[in-house]
Amino acid sequence: MTNSRFNALKADAHWQRVWDERQSFAADGRSTKPRAYVLEMFPYPSGKIHMGHVRNYTMGDVLARYRRMTGHEVLHPMGWDAFGMPAENAAMEKGVHPGSWTRANIATMKAQLKRLGFALDWSRELATCEPDYYGHEQALFLDLFAAGLVYRKESTVNWDPVDMTVLANEQVIDGRGWRSGALVEKRKLNQWFLKITDFADELLEGLESLDQWPDKVKLMQENWIGRSQGLQFQFALSDGGSVEVFTTRPDTIFGASFVAVAADHPIAQSLAARSEDAAAFVARCKQGGTTAAELETQEKLGFDTGLTARHPLDPDWRLPVYIANFVLMEYGTGAVFGVPAHDQRDMDFARKYALPVQRVVADGEETAPDFAGDTAFTGAGTIVNSRFLDGLAIEEAKRQVIARAEAEGWGQGSTVYRLRDWGVSRQRYWGTPIPIIHCDACGAVPVPKEQLPVVLPDDVSFAIPGNPLDRHPTWKDVACPTCGAAARRETDTLDTFVDSSWYFIRFASQPKDRPFDPAEAAQWLPVGQYIGGVEHAILHLLYARFWTRALKHIGQLAIAEPFAGLFTQGMVTHETYKSSDNRWLAPEDVRDGIEIATGEPITVGRIEKMSKSKKNTIDPEPIVDQYGADAVRWFMLSDSPPERDLEWSENGIEGAWRFVQRLWRLVGQAEAAAEGDDLALRKLVHRTTAGVAEAIEGLQFNKAVALLYTLAGAIEKAPPSADRRDAIATMVRLSAPMVPHLAEEAWAASGQDGLIADAAWPVVDPAMLVDDEVTIAVQVNGKLRDTLVFAKGAAREDVEAAALASDKIVRILEGKAPRKVIVVPDRLVNIVA
Repeated sequence: MTNSRFNALKADAHWQRVWDERQSFAADGRSTKPRAYVLEMFPYPSGKIHMGHVRNYTMGDVLARYRRMTGHEVLHPMGWDAFGMPAENAAMEKGVHPGSWTRANIATMKAQLKRLGFALDWSRELATCEPDYYGHEQALFLDLFAAGLVYRKESTVNWDPVDMTVLANEQVIDGRGWRSGALVEKRKLNQWFLKITDFADELLEGLESLDQWPDKVKLMQENWIGRSQGLQFQFALSDGGSVEVFTTRPDTIFGASFVAVAADHPIAQSLAARSEDAAAFVARCKQGGTTAAELETQEKLGFDTGLTARHPLDPDWRLPVYIANFVLMEYGTGAVFGVPAHDQRDMDFARKYALPVQRVVADGEETAPDFAGDTAFTGAGTIVNSRFLDGLAIEEAKRQVIARAEAEGWGQGSTVYRLRDWGVSRQRYWGTPIPIIHCDACGAVPVPKEQLPVVLPDDVSFAIPGNPLDRHPTWKDVACPTCGAAARRETDTLDTFVDSSWYFIRFASQPKDRPFDPAEAAQWLPVGQYIGGVEHAILHLLYARFWTRALKHIGQLAIAEPFAGLFTQGMVTHETYKSSDNRWLAPEDVRDGIEIATGEPITVGRIEKMSKSKKNTIDPEPIVDQYGADAVRWFMLSDSPPERDLEWSENGIEGAWRFVQRLWRLVGQAEAAAEGDDLALRKLVHRTTAGVAEAIEGLQFNKAVALLYTLAGAIEKAPPSADRRDAIATMVRLSAPMVPHLAEEAWAASGQDGLIADAAWPVVDPAMLVDDEVTIAVQVNGKLRDTLVFAKGAAREDVEAAALASDKIVRILEGKAPRKVIVVPDRLVNIVA
């Protein structure tokens, strides 16, 4: 053994090569060991990994390595969420093919991940952009189609008239296309949908069984599904027609001051056909946003239709009917009644158009009908100014109104959901082709499974805006599988959330002729521990839960929930920098408050999540080159609780590197240990072994690190002994999941057989966890004056006698007898002088 400095780069390269050659981390499907499936959310291959990736994958890696050491057969795979708009953007900006750009990025990022020594089963690697993955996804899509869980309907989308493409809601900024800057229009297009709403109750109720999920994530999903009881009823209109509305707040019905319909509502469309002003307003509405957030923030605009609606509980009460830009046809019935005093959106609208604002829910002592101010009261209270409802609590008032509506025949209580069916159509090239053929005679016809995969054509051009599949001269033209007539392939591709809704199943089972083998998948599923960012708490996780349930529904899986355990790690953050001309700057472009390239002073911004758009990312490669993989891993685990954000700092990584060297120095001292016992150190080793195991099991990696720091300090202070030698050997094994390269080097240097990656976790002796000695505080008049060590359970008279005989106490008492001595067994002695 040597006391020389640990050569991290040499050790990293050597042991990574050994692990690869031995396929150390390939999961054995024939193993009889208990199984553990550890999975981190797979990355999008955008170019290079950053420290956020490193933190995520280090956490999963520690758990996977620990599970191996505790006797499990571990599945810890890696793949690439490789479809999506960034690749098409690169194609347009750089003149490259999305496929070549994506695959080059995968090669780069894979090499970076390998340099960090992650215990990944690369034999199961997959990329969603490859036909051998998305072809199976097409087969699953057709299975769901056959089961009636897929349908096509006309839906409102964000349309960029310059780029000629549908935009996701997040690509609409201030009403304009994020790339073209053109005013976005609302346009109706035929879209494919998955019937996630068929599973709304199951998805909601299934949350109760997920006791290893964070409560905040379950609450977010519960709110997104948004089950609520309400009232659906009709207003009679002044032109003899009617308008149907749904409300979750029938208790506020006496606070109504207007009715509003969406621009796509039949009432609006009929009026627009007769009125140029109405048509112009409807056209203006089509340039607004489509998300709930956008509707809340945009200016509330309305067009008075001239119609009035009769209040269902008062035939003499008439409400004006407006077309409003904040009502969407896709939500509810496309019509609402406004209660300004208790809904901020309605309040903004009412104040703009001078409509009545009447309080119907008391705000504490405030019950006056005329509502002052511009902030709606949305809290709990008693119903007021509402005739037969006065004095009731909100929930009871809801029940009363629903009961009356049903008794009088003008409405019906019903359960509704905020959740909408999942629109999966994307009008772009770089995605999974939807395996449907459109025939004028036969309609939408599934592609025969023997013709799968439907492969994307490589010879496409991005010179013209829009979806290149629409313009391809041959790819879209095909014969109808049913009648043989000329037909057209579906040119929309699937939402990339579909790709990530089943990849964890494909990791578990990878037959060539079908998406997965149910029996083989069942050996691994559900995923025991899933790790990823909280930003995926709703859509990705909800869609994956739906997909698993849908596959169970059609008999392909036995499980309903895909992820038994979920952990949402915090982000890695860094300062942001801007140049004197307002450009984002990367950390390496800045030194001492100056932009290196220009010499101009920079502006230091907020500490934010590492983001490529703000350039505040740290490339791990130079850090690994300087400090080695283990130091980077140790810092990611040590600096803060894993669920909290971690601020990157040079001081932190240097401290981690110093500890790696400190541990290596201890390893070098193991052979010099003499014989002899050190019971206190032996007990600390067993307590540390148990504590580190508990911390890793609970994903409290910073606690595990803290325990190892404490043990290292105790070893350094301990005199030579056999127990000290054993403590060093145990510490190497305890730290192996965190710093695997150093651990392998130490294992080999100490002459051990095989790899520490295959070694067992140290065994804990329960007897060593029991303290048979206690430290008792000795106080005089309530002030601590001494501490004494006793056998646990020592007799009161022995403890009192020893305390009074203490040199410190003798000096304080000056020969005087104490007035009183109070002994609290195993805790303290208080001497009243």
